[in-house]
Amino acid sequence: MPFTRPNSTRTPRLRRRTTLAGAAVTVSLLAAGVVSASPPAVADGNLVASRSGDVIQQGLNRLVRDDKFPGALAAVRDRDGRTRNYTAGVGDLKTQAKVPVDGQIRIASNTKTFVATVVLQLVGEGKVELDQPIEKYLPGLVRGKGIDGRNITVRQLLQHTSGLPDYDQDVATDYLPVQHTYFEPRQLLDLALAHGAASAPGTEWSYSNTNYIVLGLMVQKVTGRPLGEEITKRVIDRIGLRHTYWPATGDQTIRERHPKGYWMTEPGQPLVDVTEQEPSMAWAAGALISTPSDLNRFFAALIGGKLLPPAQLEQMLTTVEAPDAGPRGASRYGLGIQTFPLTCGGFAWSHGGDAPGYETRNAITPDGRQATVAVTTLPTTLETATHVEDVVDAALCH
Repeated sequence: MPFTRPNSTRTPRLRRRTTLAGAAVTVSLLAAGVVSASPPAVADGNLVASRSGDVIQQGLNRLVRDDKFPGALAAVRDRDGRTRNYTAGVGDLKTQAKVPVDGQIRIASNTKTFVATVVLQLVGEGKVELDQPIEKYLPGLVRGKGIDGRNITVRQLLQHTSGLPDYDQDVATDYLPVQHTYFEPRQLLDLALAHGAASAPGTEWSYSNTNYIVLGLMVQKVTGRPLGEEITKRVIDRIGLRHTYWPATGDQTIRERHPKGYWMTEPGQPLVDVTEQEPSMAWAAGALISTPSDLNRFFAALIGGKLLPPAQLEQMLTTVEAPDAGPRGASRYGLGIQTFPLTCGGFAWSHGGDAPGYETRNAITPDGRQATVAVTTLPTTLETATHVEDVVDAALCH
């Protein structure tokens, strides 16, 4: 559930940013070298900057100190191609253990960019056509009040202009009772279809996790293989993401070192540990687990042309206006990717995602600067959500 907020404190849903200023852009990036930042000092239980003036470390510290996130972690790639990792706060409220450097997290809706990459690879192979109706690949499946798969194209699903309602209104209102409930993808689709169309296909942009459930089902139908296997083969293994994986059926854990994720049931109430959870309710919309540095590597490979042919990358980076795509505004959305407006001018490519226990914000500039920032509970106000994005902005603009 990439965009869940605790139900009692819901703000307008922080959709996950959009894409570029209208046109398609293809950017070549150099391979990133990796170095580690000097180990930061510890003061009052929180990590502080290892050197004065480190805006990223200071930003993470503020997220913990002022916004009360239990923990925060980041991976930042600078203009020179060096990657530095940062942490602040604690990774376990019970034991007060430190946040593991570059620990694994649930990357939620960043999964959509992986799924979109697989779909566009299939387009390049001639197995899928962007402007064909989904009916061609999943005949008779997408039907509901005002909903007809014969009128919804693959492009509209990728772009969130299909008009399909979002199933998360049924599973996210009260999360804890369904934390360990297994969902089949068809169950999630049926929940959405029962609500009827949100809008006519192609008439407006409206973020819906349901779009990617349908796309995941299409990938499986076209390839004859499980979605997680296709993502692993076509993306994860292809570019060597060693700490990124698709959870196996029934696997509610996070395999490697990770900070715990927390959920707030009511404002002011103690945080609940939701680290172990059933990922099937997100499936193609947000099931992947990764690390900040692996997520940076993925977006660098994608924007750098290592995962898609030029024609398909151009299609991915062609955008439409996307109102309510994030707290910073001025965003646009392409095919599973969006823009992140920068205070220093211009934009970066992005997606980001929210899952119970984890929020991730990330961006990559045309010249290859990158940042991924994660916190270990979901923001409950627009202000705190913006503060997370501010750290990403500072990393790219400093």
